[in-house]
Amino acid sequence: MKKLFFFLIITFLFTACGEDCYNAPQPIAFKFVNASDENLITNGTLTNYSVKEENQKTIQLTKTDENLLILENVGAYNGTKNYTFTSNVRNFTFTIQSSEFKGGCDGYQINKLTFTGVGIDVKDENGYYKIIFQ
Repeated sequence: MKKLFFFLIITFLFTACGEDCYNAPQPIAFKFVNASDENLITNGTLTNYSVKEENQKTIQLTKTDENLLILENVGAYNGTKNYTFTSNVRNFTFTIQSSEFKGGCDGYQINKLTFTGVGIDVKDENGYYKIIFQ
């Protein structure tokens, strides 16, 4: 019985991180504020917004309870892609540079975000990007 139990444990350990193991890129979250640090979604200023990939594919956005926007399913590629944020307040572009994850499982990691746009400032906060519309 001990041998069977030991065999099952060893088999489980070797198959747990096999072909089905995948590491998705970390999510990207944006917080939009004005120069007074007021959240523009919370105060009702930012009402219409979307993000499109360079091939015009719309990126799914999820609004959190803290009125942050999370970009869904971005960064799962090897290379750089361009994105456009469009809203009723301001438009800007950004690029995401990603690469294959170098670990025990397959996957991708986001290496760098670069923002461009007139009248915006971006701060890398703890867990999200604060985008300041001036």
